[in-house]
Amino acid sequence: MSASASRDEVVLPGRADGSAPATGRGVRTAWAEAALAVAAFAALCAMVLSVAPQTAEPDDGAYRASIVAMTEGHFLTLSTTQAETLARKLGDNPAAPPNQWVELANGRYISEKDPGYPFLAAPFEALGIIRWAPLFYGAFACLGLFIGARRWLGRFGGLAAVGLYCSSGAALAFAWRDYMPTFTDASLIAAGSGLLLWSLLATEASSRRRTWAGLAGFAAIEIATFVRYTNIVILGCAVVAVIVAWRLRATRLPLGTLCWWLASVAVFAAGVASFDDLVYGGPLTTGYQPGEVTFGLGAIGPNLRILPAHLMQAMPMLVLGLIALAWIIVRWLVLRRADGEAGAVARRDLWVGLSVAASWFAIWGLYSAYTWTTDPTNVTVQVVRFYVPALGAIALLGAWLVTRVPGRAWRAGLTSAAIITALFGLGVWSFYAMYAAFSVPLSG
Repeated sequence: MSASASRDEVVLPGRADGSAPATGRGVRTAWAEAALAVAAFAALCAMVLSVAPQTAEPDDGAYRASIVAMTEGHFLTLSTTQAETLARKLGDNPAAPPNQWVELANGRYISEKDPGYPFLAAPFEALGIIRWAPLFYGAFACLGLFIGARRWLGRFGGLAAVGLYCSSGAALAFAWRDYMPTFTDASLIAAGSGLLLWSLLATEASSRRRTWAGLAGFAAIEIATFVRYTNIVILGCAVVAVIVAWRLRATRLPLGTLCWWLASVAVFAAGVASFDDLVYGGPLTTGYQPGEVTFGLGAIGPNLRILPAHLMQAMPMLVLGLIALAWIIVRWLVLRRADGEAGAVARRDLWVGLSVAASWFAIWGLYSAYTWTTDPTNVTVQVVRFYVPALGAIALLGAWLVTRVPGRAWRAGLTSAAIITALFGLGVWSFYAMYAAFSVPLSG
């Protein structure tokens, strides 16, 4: 096998989902897998909606004020009188602007929080269905993960990725928070990651389909970055991944498609810079005051001591993701010189695994240096929200592991269902335990 062929041969032969050509049984299996994935998402929705809504932190109130202001026609800033009226209406910091709102240089007020989520949630607030806002974007996450994981992993890969994503305590805990953006931006990242994965691996699809699917993937991650600016590290990983894939000809990505994707990112960056300059007074300025949000290398040590226990409680599937990544690397080391399908699959899995893991480690690496989370008195639900954007990447890697059961295909399906069921039980316990530790009792 030549070196160039070795680089190009990264896709399993057969159908677009990586399985064998379609048969009657294969179609029935695909429908059954999709139905089970829908059931996993429905279980998430049922669990979240069965618990009465309430405000858990001041952050919820700050976002709620922005969302309600938008439904009243105030899309950017409010005057002092308008802000105080809004605070009285919501019972949030009466006789003053809402909590965690700041005064700009022009004397007007705006939430210090990053501005994207109110634009996404305001239509749901206007319709009186704000509880469905995070779940709506969660449905997109499940769709993107299903498409991308099934293309990469074949049968039951989509089910495994969706089930793992929906079953964690972190997903349940933040999908329940109507006015918090945490589950929404994580879901947009998961959806975008799945769509980009499909776009890169579906070499048999037309260039137009791959271009549009990839644009949708980048748009989802860009919107997530507008919701939480630190997600820019995940967007950066996506940009690097597609450039490397094109450069190495690993996925036969047309140059025109790559240019469209990168142009989307450039337009987004220019748009956010213009927005910040218009609203906050500078292209790199946000609502947070200087020194309010700080990162430092000195925070890494304390965070490494404090956070693992919190992360394990909120998203135990991270163990599956780490094992999968290690297995993928070892498998590639064993098969790196092998010809034929086994070697090609090992190379493809290494490339995909490293790309997915990069986004996971980028966001977690960034927040490992976050000084606020070094406080040992913080409880799990306070600190893990910064790490939830990696939920989709962890689910994809974990899905690789649970679908690699040797033997007949039904064993992989049975293993996936069993693991997801067990993790759902653990996730429900975590959901209640995290808020109990935060003195927020959950009720039906």
